Amino acid sequence: MGEHAEWSIGVQQVAWDAVRLAVLASGSGTILSSMIEQDLPIEVVVVDRQCRAEEVAGEAGVAVVRLTRASFGASFDRPSYTKSLVGVLKERGIGLVAMAGFGTVLSGELFEEYPGRVMNTHPALLPEFKGWHAVQAALDAGVEMTGCTVHIATTEVDDGPILAQEAVPVLEGDTVESLHERIKEVERRLYPATLKAVLEAGGDPGSLVGQPRSTKRPAPWESGGESELIR
Repeated sequence: MGEHAEWSIGVQQVAWDAVRLAVLASGSGTILSSMIEQDLPIEVVVVDRQCRAEEVAGEAGVAVVRLTRASFGASFDRPSYTKSLVGVLKERGIGLVAMAGFGTVLSGELFEEYPGRVMNTHPALLPEFKGWHAVQAALDAGVEMTGCTVHIATTEVDDGPILAQEAVPVLEGDTVESLHERIKEVERRLYPATLKAVLEAGGDPGSLVGQPRSTKRPAPWESGGESELIR
């Protein structure tokens, strides 16, 4: 699986490029870039607006579909937009979907068409600090530890089964920006490794739920020792 992660999946491994992977992105493309660096077999990147992620995909020779939102206000037709996105995925035979900073909340049709096969990350140790302001919430709560969660996405935000978590300490003097950046460093390593494990398990994220796994690379803010996955 690579030098940074060991995974005990408990199922027969298959050719990991046999499952077509789509990535949904909206922003700078840093998570997408980390996936590309790990040679994940990305079939297509779908974006909902003009963004740097388009350029990241293009530079790597990955197909890009820009499915622009007609509105960012109250008139936005979420079901119609989701139906169009699902159409793009089905046309390309997509079997696994990875959200990577995608800025549009999608309606239930995506999760009906891809039950248990949509993945996402969250900058906290779920079920703690759900929602858009998880890093601020961790600071406000005064916790000593937060982290990153990779999970199966469902219609309920930040509520799907947990696939992997890694702790990130809250340091004295941390701001939302400094803490979030350290969480992102973990995310850019943990998310691709989890996706790779899912692909090698045949593209079914559920096969990883409850499975033991560990990472052996010390976090960059640590002087030594092991960085531990919580679950």
